[in-house]
Amino acid sequence: MKLKTCIIQPLYTADYADSDRLYRWELETLDRCDDSLDLIVMPEACDVPAFAKTKEDFLASYHKYNEGILTKAAETAKRCHAMLFVNAVCKVGKTDDGTELLRNTTYAFDRNGQLAGTYDKQHLTPGEVSKRKLDSDYTFRYTKPTVIEMEGIRFAFLTCYDFYFYEAFAVLARVEPDVIIGCSHQRTDSHGALEMMTRFCAYNTGAWVVRSSVSMGEESTVGGGSMIVSPEGTILCDMGSRVGMETAEFDPMEKYLKPAGFGGDLMPHWQYIEAGRRPWKYRPAGPAMVPGDRRMGYPRVCAHRGFSEVAPENSMPAFGAAVALGAEEIEFDLWATKDGEIVSLHDSKLDRVSDGSGYIWDHTLAELETVDFGCKFGEGFKGLGIVRFEDILAKFAGQVIMNIHVKSPDNTNPLPAETLEKIVSLIRQYDCEKHVYFMTGNDVVMEQLHGLAPEIVRCVGGGNDFWGIVDRAIAMGCEKVQLVKGSFNQEMIDKAHEHGILCNVFWSDDPEETKRYLDMGIDVILSNNYLQIANTVKEWKENKK
Repeated sequence: MKLKTCIIQPLYTADYADSDRLYRWELETLDRCDDSLDLIVMPEACDVPAFAKTKEDFLASYHKYNEGILTKAAETAKRCHAMLFVNAVCKVGKTDDGTELLRNTTYAFDRNGQLAGTYDKQHLTPGEVSKRKLDSDYTFRYTKPTVIEMEGIRFAFLTCYDFYFYEAFAVLARVEPDVIIGCSHQRTDSHGALEMMTRFCAYNTGAWVVRSSVSMGEESTVGGGSMIVSPEGTILCDMGSRVGMETAEFDPMEKYLKPAGFGGDLMPHWQYIEAGRRPWKYRPAGPAMVPGDRRMGYPRVCAHRGFSEVAPENSMPAFGAAVALGAEEIEFDLWATKDGEIVSLHDSKLDRVSDGSGYIWDHTLAELETVDFGCKFGEGFKGLGIVRFEDILAKFAGQVIMNIHVKSPDNTNPLPAETLEKIVSLIRQYDCEKHVYFMTGNDVVMEQLHGLAPEIVRCVGGGNDFWGIVDRAIAMGCEKVQLVKGSFNQEMIDKAHEHGILCNVFWSDDPEETKRYLDMGIDVILSNNYLQIANTVKEWKENKK
């Protein structure tokens, strides 16, 4: 079965005033398509044909051109009796304030001009989220790769920025697509880079890749690169920066097989890779991941020292219980041992929560591993060991926001550089910078942490000045404060919010008190009784709708 395939590459400019002209070109080019074609692919954002610098320009283009280009695409598919793929904005609903909720969507039309399915771009650019305000909530949930089947052909999709996320290629390969449709822009990559990534995609997914993009001008050495590539990586056609349309024929059922290692059986490249894949090497990963701290909404509940009502504080069972119940945050405390290991314990002394005694910094990790940290909570937790910071990261990185209380013997002196460097190094090792924030009441340590890891959010604790906590946060440029029950007022919350600072409160285990804090504008409630307070916050949010 041969598919005569047409890729369309329009001119693209940074002059928004060119929009009407470029849109007419798209319509006229679709009129030039004929019934010899089986497959037609157009680029990304066909309803925004020129650069929309502002959200207002973007919305104006969407309202002006969206219906027209989709209608024309459906008509062309029917007239040419061809399958046609076009990318444009899709309205999926409205926000609570009535604003249209929009997505970047690829539309698939069958040979009768009927909509066969859609694909929503999985990797939105930062600008699409922050400037155009496109819906991105769905990108933080696990979804199976989109496959639209027409005439026995399995079509999968990548849209522009999606092409950069090579880890997604393995996921695509496992759904065994025949053709990957790539509606794209990628306006700043060289022709060589575009060729490399498209061939890499085809080879690693075992699929034909049909990529349609936009030309930045006939003489440009970047952008463009609309092309058709075989599963082996052979380029059937590459438009470079030429404006227009180009065709090539291929059999979508033709696969590329290779020996699975020297002398091995023939199979697709991706199957050979799957046979040796070690997914536990890649952390964090998978559907358990949550949005990072700066993306996750408020208000939240932070499980103080884990779900410490049901399991020993600062223990893996306490953290696991909170995460399993859907906690947005967990809070825990970190100290350095005598031999420089980083462990989780609230007190500086062992006595209250274990059968050990003395200061934590006077013991090596090996010595602490002989101490029972569960027996004082209850017989069922007898034998529970000390928790290392790396244990927490290895099990929960990316699955929950971590409110990390970096402890120090006092609130005036710095901590050893090697201690803080090890904490930061572990966070980076587990790719967890966006899922943690530092909390401390020691302003000297706060500045040390900022020097080591300026990208990680900081939260000012009470320290020696509970009532001055907001002013300290403003002075140090911190994004959060952790207010202490009985030592804050409405004026402090309002002042923090005026400066873009979020407010935690330590602590509340009482539903009525929690509601009062939420009414005051508190953003995060620390609680030992996670489930009850989480249900209270959920109820409060529902009542506010």
